[in-house]
Amino acid sequence: MSTDMNLPILVVDDYNTMVRIIKKLLKQIGYENVDDASNGEEALAKIKGKQYGLIISDWNMEPMTGFELLKHVRADDVTAKTPFILVTAESKPENVLAAQKAGVSNYLVKPFSAPVLKEKIDSVLNAA
Repeated sequence: MSTDMNLPILVVDDYNTMVRIIKKLLKQIGYENVDDASNGEEALAKIKGKQYGLIISDWNMEPMTGFELLKHVRADDVTAKTPFILVTAESKPENVLAAQKAGVSNYLVKPFSAPVLKEKIDSVLNAA
């Protein structure tokens, strides 16, 4: 299955440097249609205004975590099936399990490279 490189992607992270890094990696892979939000609340506003084909969100953010954002996305019929990748610096088993129960599509542990990001994206888009 070929991937649509014009797929609209939303990157959510409260750390501006991480947003830039992820956007740069996405560009290296070939994705150009990338928006960003600096927190979960801003992301929800953007999601209501635009249909995204993929959401990549940091777990640890204030005032709304990526985990809470995931639960909001999954609870809305319009966005419930949107592929969602959670990014974190910690791979605690209880967090991974909670994210899986909440419907996360995949999980990325920082730091990661363009090939690892591409592999995760391909796996969630081909499963969708």
